[in-house]
Amino acid sequence: MTSQVPLYQVKAELFRMLGHPIRIRILELLCEGPRPVRELLAETGAEASNLSQHLAMLRKAGIVTSTRELSGVVCALATPEVAEMMTAARRLLTRRLTGQGELLAELRAKGR
Repeated sequence: MTSQVPLYQVKAELFRMLGHPIRIRILELLCEGPRPVRELLAETGAEASNLSQHLAMLRKAGIVTSTRELSGVVCALATPEVAEMMTAARRLLTRRLTGQGELLAELRAKGR
């Protein structure tokens, strides 16, 4: 008898894997298009071994691909849905922060 992992648990693992600022920054950069690893190093400020570990996790999750070219290793998003997920997260956060700004303005106005 095989036991299937519930979808909510698989989703939780995905979000847990995404739960590091460097991995999020890598995805943001790759949303702009494929990038050589040397550019990702410069843009993230991560140590080479650290960046390599984060990229390995993203590749293992099937979110990022990498190809060896003459100029070095180039990384890209595995599917357009990854960029859509990043855009959805940005919209969600923008909406949330906008609401907080409006609440803060209201509190300030009532405090006078």
